[in-house]
Amino acid sequence: MNQTINYLKLGGTLFIPASHKNLNEILYHNKYPELKSLVVDFEDGLEQAELSSAYKIVKSLLDKRQSKSLYLFLRPKDQNHLKELLKISSIDTVDGFILPKFSLTNAQEYLELLEGTNFYIMPSIEGKELFDSEKLQCLKKLLITNKQKILLVRFGLEDMLRQLAMRRGCDESIFDFSVTNVVLGNFLSIFKSEGFAISGGVYPCFKDEEGFKKDVLRDLKEGLFSKTIIHPNQIAVVNELYKVNESEYKEAREMQERTQVVFNQNGKMAEKHTMLGYSELVLQRAEIYGIKNR
Repeated sequence: MNQTINYLKLGGTLFIPASHKNLNEILYHNKYPELKSLVVDFEDGLEQAELSSAYKIVKSLLDKRQSKSLYLFLRPKDQNHLKELLKISSIDTVDGFILPKFSLTNAQEYLELLEGTNFYIMPSIEGKELFDSEKLQCLKKLLITNKQKILLVRFGLEDMLRQLAMRRGCDESIFDFSVTNVVLGNFLSIFKSEGFAISGGVYPCFKDEEGFKKDVLRDLKEGLFSKTIIHPNQIAVVNELYKVNESEYKEAREMQERTQVVFNQNGKMAEKHTMLGYSELVLQRAEIYGIKNR
């Protein structure tokens, strides 16, 4: 890879259109100093008429990219557009790609295009596969063969709602609806059980900070990390919420340091070997984002 990336370091991942007027300032002038990862979007955030000019702008920006103050990913329009992006001479300055509408009809082509490269991959599953366990299992098998390159597996939350003819309010979690709760629970069980990290879906109400906080905390509870964000005012909120509680940190440390296999931890049974993975994630979060109230 261009550099080894721990997905926990992505923080809130800001999506901006490739035609965004502040793209240069964001990439090179530290416009959002707390931002850890950025996705330049050629797909949903861009009109067809803007594609050519946006390509030229991004190419120009990549040509002069030297320092890497944040992780940078591109989201092509489709696999044919990915072919064009890979021809950019300075394309190695990006860390990887989001593969939109990742499905059984295009997965093999996407993966073959990136075979032998050093790019990280974040496949985004957005279509009917979301509702089909058998197809999700097939996609998982394809991804397992490229597991070392898969930074995160993403799901299209708004695409899911669109296919269900649903829309949630700002005060509602996606896990509050029975159908989406089942769909996401199945998605998580299929991919997380194989060791894939899963990103948090978008929260569209960017002016509702309290609702956004609840959404991020629910993501953490469900095992989702690296929140998809669409507005810069969400950056600091995510970074703060990714900090670890003092009590959680102490319990994780104890879990790592104890020699007993089973012990009493503040009135709870703690089994060292079953909780090592969880405690390691807590300690890594503490190292990256800090401990609350310290």
